[in-house]
Amino acid sequence: MKLLIINPGSTSTKIGVFEDDVSVYEKTLRHSMEELSPFKKMTDQYDFRMGIIVAALEEAGIRVNELSAVVGRGGLVKPLAGGTYHVNEAMLEDLRIGVQGQHASNLGGLIAYAIGKKIGKPSYIVDPVVVDEFMEISRISGHPLIKRRSIFHALNQKAIARQYCRDVGKAYTDLNLVVAHMGGGISVGIHAKGRVIDANNALDGDGPLSPERSGSLPTGDLAALCFGGQYSHADVKKMLAGTGGLVAYFGSNNMMELEERGKTEPEVKAAMDAMIYQIAKEIAAMSTAVNGQVDAILLTGGLAHSKYITSEIAQRVGFVGKVCIYPGEDELAALAQGALRVLRGEEEAKEYI
Repeated sequence: MKLLIINPGSTSTKIGVFEDDVSVYEKTLRHSMEELSPFKKMTDQYDFRMGIIVAALEEAGIRVNELSAVVGRGGLVKPLAGGTYHVNEAMLEDLRIGVQGQHASNLGGLIAYAIGKKIGKPSYIVDPVVVDEFMEISRISGHPLIKRRSIFHALNQKAIARQYCRDVGKAYTDLNLVVAHMGGGISVGIHAKGRVIDANNALDGDGPLSPERSGSLPTGDLAALCFGGQYSHADVKKMLAGTGGLVAYFGSNNMMELEERGKTEPEVKAAMDAMIYQIAKEIAAMSTAVNGQVDAILLTGGLAHSKYITSEIAQRVGFVGKVCIYPGEDELAALAQGALRVLRGEEEAKEYI
């Protein structure tokens, strides 16, 4: 089976071609701010990105009519259960209008559908960031005007959870796993028998502080900051997610650089240790959702390459369960695996309503 994978990001589009589980072609198409500046909305970039993708495939000699399916990164659609979904008309409409917001990933389903339709092959999205399998009590925030939302690194978290289950010869639906995705943003989810019943909202910067996100801040001080007159709504949102966390303290989100600086600069080490401490607290907190019955804790994402970070977290949370490390992330492979499970008959594609 031959699959085309499309993963749009804010300033790049990653594409890949897989023959069954094997990647035979991958390329990152970079987009300068100058190229993107004429487009007011994210979906206005559709023709621009489609043209670049088609040109790259032609240059590589890839024949789209040989594809078995096309898979796009899932966008900010309505809340839905995890899994692989057919891209249908209802989804296309919600991706166009940005039913939960404008994001580059919205283009993934739109472009995948157009290419698939042209060659008469199915198109899918897999485990978008809005996967929502929360318990009802996970949604209650503390004030009726504000509801906790399920927005996290669902694609990589679910892919790593399934990988661990394959490694130990168990079914995903039989285990309780805490998965910590640690990158520019950090999300920690509790996977209870195949469902992520709680997670911090990493998109808005909740949870642990991270290289680019402030994490959950003291609410009184945050309210004062919002209404102090010095910062706009847009300014505060950037502080929470984008220019918060370690980059706010030290002007860098490069963890290799910061880890090296931490050896001689006590304030850098203290902030990194605070991040590690907050990740560990979030992991331990998630274990309460299953009464502490955790089969394993999985550390993944770019920060999982750091032996210092992973060893310090493991030391703090070892009492919760065994810690396993899966460094980095491979979103193209995760998207391909989601489609392959459907094409091989291992699971059924879901319909978006």
